[in-house]
Amino acid sequence: MRNRHVLLFLLLLFVWSCGSDKTTDTVQEQITYKPVPEFSADSAYNYIQKQVDFGPRVPNTDGHRKTKEWLIKKLDEFGLEVQTQEFQAKTYDNKLWDLTNIIASYNPSAKKRVILAAHWDTRRVADKDTERIDEPIDGANDGGSGVAVLMEIARVIQESELKPEIGIDFILFDGEDDGEPEHANTRDNSQIWWCLGSQHWSKTPHEKGYSAYYGILVDLVGAKGARFYREGYSMRYGKNIVNKVWNFASELGYSDFFIMRDAPEIIDDHVFVNRDAGIPMINIVEFSPDYGFGHYHHTHSDNIEIIDKRSLRAVGQTVLFTLYQE
Repeated sequence: MRNRHVLLFLLLLFVWSCGSDKTTDTVQEQITYKPVPEFSADSAYNYIQKQVDFGPRVPNTDGHRKTKEWLIKKLDEFGLEVQTQEFQAKTYDNKLWDLTNIIASYNPSAKKRVILAAHWDTRRVADKDTERIDEPIDGANDGGSGVAVLMEIARVIQESELKPEIGIDFILFDGEDDGEPEHANTRDNSQIWWCLGSQHWSKTPHEKGYSAYYGILVDLVGAKGARFYREGYSMRYGKNIVNKVWNFASELGYSDFFIMRDAPEIIDDHVFVNRDAGIPMINIVEFSPDYGFGHYHHTHSDNIEIIDKRSLRAVGQTVLFTLYQE
């Protein structure tokens, strides 16, 4: 009986193969992506240098004020609708800071909107360093790189004949990089003392009833050897967005930067946008599941010397590509 079944199968296979001119190969439908302009890593690098030249961007300092004026001017030159959100916030050591969230909108009338966010302030102490611990850092990567990537994306969109079909809100949060130093004798855990700008915006957005399809936060995205893992809160609140962005990065040839591996949760600006504003936001950030933040983090090593244009391009082109596919 078994042999009869085998012979019948072979006969049917022979008849089918002789009577068919069609190939037996499986043909997969090819995905067609929308064209995307080029992200310039050179331009982004120059935007970092410009910020560093202003000095540390610690709130209530001259460097902070000059940077604010420059950011608003440049974003306005890019043809964006720029507004500021001025507010005051108390720090962990009872200082009262004058802070400013900067919001710049492309295609403000579009209903489908995406947020691109970064923080533009820098840390007032180098508490992970062994020297000059109480002095502020340059923040070339921690602050500077995220801002530079968003500035370059805004410039490219403004100058290119190719335009994304969605609305984009560039939000630069202030007061992100504070919080008690590592060496503090007493830690006040009554509230979170960093991410002050995103905490304020998420509870009181710049427009009443504001909503967005999703958001992408970029933080610590320009260092040499940077690797971007799938951060925990991003996976919790926006797994599908993470997968989309990381897959796009792979399509573009940046799989060496965007690693298909999960990392622990970190409290960054995206947490409050998710929790309080109800908008799914992911975080592209250099934070390893093996060693945490890079060696430069909250030290004076966070200067222009650690910036690599390849890292800037990998992140910038991937985010730009993502926007144009919406």
